[in-house]
Amino acid sequence: MQKTFYDKSELRNFVNDSLSGKVKTLEFYLNFSLEASRDIKKTSKYDSIREEIQEEIYHLDRQMVSLKSMQNQMRKVLNSESDVVKLGSLVITNKARFYISVSLGEFFFQGDRFYAISPESPMAQIMLGNKIGDDFVLNKIHQEIVEIL
Repeated sequence: MQKTFYDKSELRNFVNDSLSGKVKTLEFYLNFSLEASRDIKKTSKYDSIREEIQEEIYHLDRQMVSLKSMQNQMRKVLNSESDVVKLGSLVITNKARFYISVSLGEFFFQGDRFYAISPESPMAQIMLGNKIGDDFVLNKIHQEIVEIL
C-alpha cells in the first residue's frame, strides 16, 4: 500500500457528516412511518398493518439510538498524533486503512477505501497499543502496520 497523506481532520469531518446524513435519512423514514400509522383507520381490519408499522417504528428508533450513540462517541475521537494505535488513530496496514472511531464500516474517502471501526471491535482490540512495524493476525489474515496517523 503506497504512502499517501490523509488529513485526519477532514477524515473525522467526513465520518461525522456521514453519521449526520444517516440520522437525517432515518428521521425522514421515522416521520414517514409515524405519519402512516396515524393515517391508518382505527378499525380492526387494519390491525395487522398498524402492528407492522409499529414494529418498523420500533426498529427505526433502535437504529436512531445507535446512530446518536455513534455521534456521541465521535465527540471523544481526537486528531492528536501518536506513535501507538489508540482511539482516533488512522492505521494503515499493508492490507487496509482503519480509522479507530465508530462502527461505520467501509467507506471511500479521497478515492481510497477505509474502514471506520469501533475501539471495541476485534480488529481494533488487536491493534491498540501497537506501533509502526508491528504485525498481527486476525481471521488467518496477516497484516503489518505501515503507518499511524
